[in-house]
Amino acid sequence: MNRIDRLMAATKPWPTDAGLETSMIFHEGFELPDFAAFVLLEDPKGRDALERWFDGFVMLARAGGTGFVLDTATWRANMGWADALGLDEAGIRQVNAEAVTFARALRDRHETASLPILINGVIGPLGDGYRVDVARAVEEAERLHTLQIRALAEAGADLVSAVTMTHAEEAIGVARAAQAAGIPYILSFTVETDGNLPSGQGLQEALAEVDAATGGSALFYMVNCAHPTHFSHRLSGPMQGRIGGIRANASRLSHAELDVATELDDGNPAEFGTEYAMLRALLPGLRIIGGCCGSDHRHVAAACAHLHQTH
Repeated sequence: MNRIDRLMAATKPWPTDAGLETSMIFHEGFELPDFAAFVLLEDPKGRDALERWFDGFVMLARAGGTGFVLDTATWRANMGWADALGLDEAGIRQVNAEAVTFARALRDRHETASLPILINGVIGPLGDGYRVDVARAVEEAERLHTLQIRALAEAGADLVSAVTMTHAEEAIGVARAAQAAGIPYILSFTVETDGNLPSGQGLQEALAEVDAATGGSALFYMVNCAHPTHFSHRLSGPMQGRIGGIRANASRLSHAELDVATELDDGNPAEFGTEYAMLRALLPGLRIIGGCCGSDHRHVAAACAHLHQTH
């Protein structure tokens, strides 16, 4: 089986990393313009920090007897943020290619027959990840996401994942761009404290809309960038079996509160692990576990301690 087939057939969820950007800013002291982590690849100290970061999560996968989903540092490396970050189309292609090259080198160092490593090309929203600052139509989203997705695919990513999607139309555009590029894809949505998308649409309704519009072609769906207590009550429903990944925030704060926070709220790692055990009971198809804002190795380790021991 190839790496994706092994993920889809796994009986234990594979770990991925956690809140990369918040950890690099608050724990490592780096400045990331507009939360763009790809700038770390331009700095030897940044590359060293990224290597240490991912090495720690690979160790969790090895200890748990699972594979690992290795994200590229490309959440902001799309055309929606190009102007703000001083990049043109060639620059977008270059930073995405460099991020995949970096990830492939990490995989070469760690992968074994019993530890498959998937390189996941990360796609972020064209606008803000906490709110719908600009509602993108499907066609516009497809056009603007195409360059990054093609760059990730051509550089050798195994799949792409769109994370912190705030509205269904942009997610459908990503899906169409991924289908056109011939690369497998995952779509992940963020939700507010009420469990609804920032657009106001319910999670189950959004998943159903996207699934219908894309012929059910996503590998599965995920929820990220919200605390488990914000969305656990929204997981049950007709699309429950299609939710295959969780990357929760460590903090219970709302997006509005997090947006103005000057200190990192890293929550309670032990509680984080317990909450993931409860989420696992709701999601029989759970295949990826990781963290988002405020979380780090401690949080994912706590989740792995529960889920790798019992499944």
